[in-house]
Amino acid sequence: MPVPASEVEIAATSRASLWTFADVWEAIAAAVPDRTALRHGDRHVNWGDFDRRANGIAAALLAAGLTTQDKVALYLHNAPAYLESTFAALKARLVPVNTNYRYTGDELVQLWTNADTAAVVFHGTFASQAEAVRERCPRVKLWLFVDDGEAPCPAWAAPYELAAQGPAATGIPPAARSGDDQILIYTGGTTGLPRGVMWRQHDLFLASNTTGDPEAADYDHVRGRLRDTTAPVGLPAAPLMHGTGFVFAATILNRGGTVVTLPGMSFDVAQLLDTVTRDAVTDVCIVGDAFGRPMVDALDAEPARWDLSKLRVISSSGMAWSASIKERLLLHAPDALLIDFLNSSEASGMGRALTSAKKAAGGARFQLGKNACVIDESGRRIAKGSGEAGRVAVRGHLPLGYYKDPEKTAATFPVIDGIRYSVPGDLATIGDDGTITLLGRGSTCINTGGEKVFPEEVEEAIKSHDGITDALVIGLPHVRFGQMVAAAVEWADGATVDEGRLLDHLRARLAGHKIPRVVMAVDSLGRGPNGKADRPGMTARLIAWHDARATEKTT
Repeated sequence: MPVPASEVEIAATSRASLWTFADVWEAIAAAVPDRTALRHGDRHVNWGDFDRRANGIAAALLAAGLTTQDKVALYLHNAPAYLESTFAALKARLVPVNTNYRYTGDELVQLWTNADTAAVVFHGTFASQAEAVRERCPRVKLWLFVDDGEAPCPAWAAPYELAAQGPAATGIPPAARSGDDQILIYTGGTTGLPRGVMWRQHDLFLASNTTGDPEAADYDHVRGRLRDTTAPVGLPAAPLMHGTGFVFAATILNRGGTVVTLPGMSFDVAQLLDTVTRDAVTDVCIVGDAFGRPMVDALDAEPARWDLSKLRVISSSGMAWSASIKERLLLHAPDALLIDFLNSSEASGMGRALTSAKKAAGGARFQLGKNACVIDESGRRIAKGSGEAGRVAVRGHLPLGYYKDPEKTAATFPVIDGIRYSVPGDLATIGDDGTITLLGRGSTCINTGGEKVFPEEVEEAIKSHDGITDALVIGLPHVRFGQMVAAAVEWADGATVDEGRLLDHLRARLAGHKIPRVVMAVDSLGRGPNGKADRPGMTARLIAWHDARATEKTT
């Protein structure tokens, strides 16, 4: 039976029976208030305090004048405040908005302006960046400062901790909440500036459902499963600011579990493995080889140092997770199930690949999701075993679209034979057995360690530097991050080629993950009469040049 478009028909449930995250988490807090909800280093927050602190933050947001479905930007690294602020926003029928903490001035202004941001919750380490853009964000009514020991609270901000401990013991009335209330997940996407993917809470809850919850909201069911299962302890190694990390953390909370976050913004593999051992972590979320490779390198170097016996699931989404890394990881965690999800901010359930001690790892092959298919440009389903390449499409519980972008929404969420699909752009072939082999994205987007980089944005920044007439930005293969940003740069006649000055120029304009790791000077990019560059040809040149340089350094 076809699954209907989520915003048109709601699977025979009334709107009063739609799931909301705040109602689920409040039910869990009431049932198991003394169970640990959040861990961060030596700090533990139990479910009762998680609920009370979120009430305080929610009250502060409403007191500042925010109203239903106003947007709350979370400018935070991984810490309890991220999930407390999310809970608070959802309690008060506000919309949490993830913010990439690698963004700088113009990028922050663009995102917060596009999202119509009404409040910003930020860590002290980002205070100078927030202050630099504050006057350019006049719609923001409240700036909540989270003390991380990096800076004092500015005079223009309110202390987060004071709000969290405020007199909101009675909580926020849930009566008016609706499963139609939204969560915005901003993604770098494949077409330039970040776009906010609009998820109804009901749809996101069910799209990420790992506990067999029914279509209609049933909070007795939620309370009942708390008695029947061992609560998971989940560690999002990926940043919560990304959809992968956030949805993983939300599913752990939905199960009445504990979310463990790592102090610091830089990935420290020893700290990760120490925490898995110390806190008896059962579930870990990573982003492909960017996390997997350093993990297995550390484990291979010191195989007796860490105890991974409690680890049951390691999941990944967002970039390639190679078979060799999976196999090496299982040598150290033989009881773990490795799940490689084919998901995106716009779609869940496109496919997955399972690897365990009993099931060998594959490459870029996934079992197609039950609501997924591969379609050609006309929307026709591609037959199994045909060898024809097409785009992976999925139906069911889908986002409403992109915030304030109807044109892109129509392109990504087409209606085919009366059924609405999400088609993010992943190219694949489908085998006789129904498995799909990924071919990549039908675009020039670069995926480096799970971060998406739009080449045209970097090219424009390069060309804004004096003495440069043209540039082409390309993703080159990288052993850990999947891809790295590389640039071929055409300098003007007579200009001094100074790579260091160029990189300093870019650091002042772009987030760090967008800065090219490889810069090759060329006499000409060789654009054709139509202005298009030969990307395949330039990619080959860049690879050969980079390999030659690497060889020179080792001889």
